[in-house]
Amino acid sequence: MTAVDLFSSMFRLGPAGDVRAEERRMSPDLDGWTVMTLHVEEDADAHPESWEQHTDGEEVLCVLTGAVRVYFRREEEPEDADGELVARLTPGTACVIPRGRWHRTTIEEPSDIMAFSRIAGTQMERRTGW
Repeated sequence: MTAVDLFSSMFRLGPAGDVRAEERRMSPDLDGWTVMTLHVEEDADAHPESWEQHTDGEEVLCVLTGAVRVYFRREEEPEDADGELVARLTPGTACVIPRGRWHRTTIEEPSDIMAFSRIAGTQMERRTGW
């Protein structure tokens, strides 16, 4: 057993309860559950120009250090550039982002975040006004 660097690796959770560490990558062909830890310094590290949705499952977003804000796009106003603030996450807090719900994050202060998601089927859409 060896230590795994959380910031350069990701964990893939298998359907039979198996777990394997791999080099971190973002790829639409990643099936199953993935756990990633990211260090973000500013909004630019969290693709502020885009909305994101995961069609293959929900996402759990956890804040280990720092503070982030999670916004959901209002379903009745798809051109809404800012969205509706859903949660301010601080160390030791998390939120569940529903499957298929457009969302984005902003960085309030440098943060370490951990995300549990099913990356396959993730879609990005550029925000209006960017």
